[in-house]
Amino acid sequence: MMWEERIESIKAGGVSLGAIAVIFPLTLLINQVAVLQSLAEPVALGEGRSILGVSDLQGWVSFAIALFTGFLFGITYRYVIRQDPNLHLRSGAVLAFGLARGLAQIDVGLTTQGSLFPFLILAAESVVLFAIARLVLDWAMVQKWVKPFP
Repeated sequence: MMWEERIESIKAGGVSLGAIAVIFPLTLLINQVAVLQSLAEPVALGEGRSILGVSDLQGWVSFAIALFTGFLFGITYRYVIRQDPNLHLRSGAVLAFGLARGLAQIDVGLTTQGSLFPFLILAAESVVLFAIARLVLDWAMVQKWVKPFP
């Protein structure tokens, strides 16, 4: 019984990781093109940066962190909601993970940059990422691909 629950938790983490893996590059692209690019200086190619102005290393590290937190969110979400249909629990899990990640980004932004606006956008992006992961996890549970924790 214990191994079955661990496998279900890993499946939940994998579903959440997959959702983040699909959505994060899209949010990064939208974020860079629509918002942050207008606030940043143009960067010449050949300076170790991509066309969007984010260094390749910075982009990959951010992606890896998003994937790892997405995996942890999936595991935790399964334990938090159990078989309870309470929407406050579901939304609370999303906000807890989204705000923890987002507020950390704001904190780093305040210590390294003068402008707070780009980091508010990143914080909102974090909440959206986990909200989408939640929707995908809920759908996977309805499809019985992942069993809720008893």
